Amino acid sequence: MKPPPAAPVNNTAPIPSTLFHPGALRFWLAVTLTGIGTGIAAALLTMLLEAVQRFFWGGSGRDILSTASHSTPLRHILVLLGAGVATGLGQIALRQLSSGNGIDTSAAIWFHAGRLPALRTLGSAALSVIIVGMGVSLGREGAPKQAGAVFGNFFSDLGRLSDEQRRLLVACGAGAGMSAAYGVPLGGALFALEVMRGVLALRYVLPAIFASLVATAVSWIALPDAPTYLIPAYKSSASCIVWVLLAGPVAGIVSVGYVRAVTWAYRTKPKGWKRIVAPVGGLGILGLISIYFPQILGNGKDISQLAFTGNVSAALLALLLLLKPAAILLSMVCGAPGGLFTPSLTLGALLGGVLGFAWSFLWPGVPAGLFAFLGAGAVLAATTQGPISTVVLLMELTGRDRSFILPLLLVVAAATLVARSIEPRSVYDAQLTDEEFAERQKIRQSG
Repeated sequence: MKPPPAAPVNNTAPIPSTLFHPGALRFWLAVTLTGIGTGIAAALLTMLLEAVQRFFWGGSGRDILSTASHSTPLRHILVLLGAGVATGLGQIALRQLSSGNGIDTSAAIWFHAGRLPALRTLGSAALSVIIVGMGVSLGREGAPKQAGAVFGNFFSDLGRLSDEQRRLLVACGAGAGMSAAYGVPLGGALFALEVMRGVLALRYVLPAIFASLVATAVSWIALPDAPTYLIPAYKSSASCIVWVLLAGPVAGIVSVGYVRAVTWAYRTKPKGWKRIVAPVGGLGILGLISIYFPQILGNGKDISQLAFTGNVSAALLALLLLLKPAAILLSMVCGAPGGLFTPSLTLGALLGGVLGFAWSFLWPGVPAGLFAFLGAGAVLAATTQGPISTVVLLMELTGRDRSFILPLLLVVAAATLVARSIEPRSVYDAQLTDEEFAERQKIRQSG
C-alpha cells in the first residue's frame, strides 16, 4: 500500500477548519476514504475472527465461552498449542515484511507523524485476529484499530497531507477501527482524540466523528447493528452512590498495577529463538488452565456479559479476578499481538463484581450486575486515561443512556483521578520507552 511518488508536501498546513480552507477538499476526501477503508477492513477482520473461532471451537463463532465449555480437554490443549505455533512463526514472518522493528500506533502518531509500516502492521492485525479466535486472552479491537491507522497513513500519502494532518488522520483511522468493530461511532471518535491523539480540540472533532461515522456505516453492511452488551435499565440509589465513591479509588489503584504489569510484559517479550518456544509453552499453559476455567479464553466479552447481568457467582468472580489478568499478561509475555480494550473492561467487571458482593453484605439492594458494569467503566477509564470516551463508549456498547449515568460518571472520575495521580502512563503508552513517554508528555502539555 505505497502510493506513487508525489509532489512535495506542505508540512506547515494546519487542520482545515472550514471547507474553504486551502487543501480542505484533499483533507476531507482522505478522511472519507479512510473511513470507508477502515469499515471494510473491520468487517472482514470480524468475519475472519468468527470463521477461526467456528473452525477451532465450533458453534456460531460468536461465543467462545459456551463452545469451549463443552469442548474436550485435548481440544483446549491442541488449539492453544496451535495458537502458540502461529504466534511464533507469525512474529518471525512479520519481521521480514519491514526492516527494523515494528512501530506501535501510539508511537507512530507521537514520534513518526503517523507513519508506520503498512504490510507489517496489517500482518500483525491479521495474526492477532487469528490467535484471539483460537482463544488467546487479548482483545480483537487491536486489529481494526491497526488497519484504520494504516489506511489513515496511506491516504495521507495519497493526498499529500501535512504531518499534523497525518497525525490526526491516523488517530481518526484507529478510532474508526474501534467504531466499526463495536458499532460505537461517537465513542470511537472520542477515543481517537482523547486516547490516541491526546487532544480534545474543536478542530479535531469533526474529522474524527466523520471518519468513525463512515467506518461504522460501512461495517454495518456486513456486521449487526446491535449493542455489544445487553443489560437491564439499572437505576442508581443511595447505596450505589456511596459504593462508587469508595470503589472508584480502589479501581484506580488496581488500574495502576495493571498498567505497570502490562508495561513490564511488553518489555519482557521474547527475543531470538525464544520467539518460537515461548508462545508454544506459554499458550500451552493457558490451554491447560482453560480446561477448568474456559472463561479466561478470548477477549473476555462473554464473561463480562454474564457479570453485567449478575449471572456469575461471587466465588467464580474472585477466582477470575486473579486468573484473567494473569492470562492477559501471559499472552503478552509470549509475544502474542492483540488489543487491550475489552480485556481491561473485563478486569473492571470482575473487580466491580467482587467489590459489589462484599458491599451487599453491608448495604444490600443494588443488583450485582450494576456493580460489575460500574467497575468495568472505572478500570477502563483509568487504564486508558480516557474518562470521556469511556462513558460514551459504555453507553453505546449497551444501548443505555440515562439509567446509570450519575454513578458511572462518579466512579469514572474517581478512578481516573487516582490512577493519573499515581501513574500518568496509560495502557496504550505501555509500549513506549521511558524516554519516549517523557517526550510525549512534554509534547502533550505544550500542545
